[in-house]
Amino acid sequence: MKQDTQNEWISDLSQDQMEDDGRTYADMNIEGMPWYVPGDENRSPNAGKGQEKMSPREVGMYRRAALKAGFLLVLVYGGVFFLFLLFCDFIWFR
Repeated sequence: MKQDTQNEWISDLSQDQMEDDGRTYADMNIEGMPWYVPGDENRSPNAGKGQEKMSPREVGMYRRAALKAGFLLVLVYGGVFFLFLLFCDFIWFR
């Protein structure tokens, strides 16, 4: 039943909603690959252009999110290591 509703949703999309805007997210024309085309003339007009700059607020948000993720990893691994030490001290080495 779920598959039917998915297909109906996809068929309901009009061509206007699925229009290609021409942006290249990851250029796969890489030197050394079998499909590499040197000097490809069909590249999108914005290929090779840099991304738009992030505001200082956005940079701060990304930094805080990365720090939170790092602290969470340190906390989890530290907790597991601490529990392992307790296990060794009270159960294994008795």
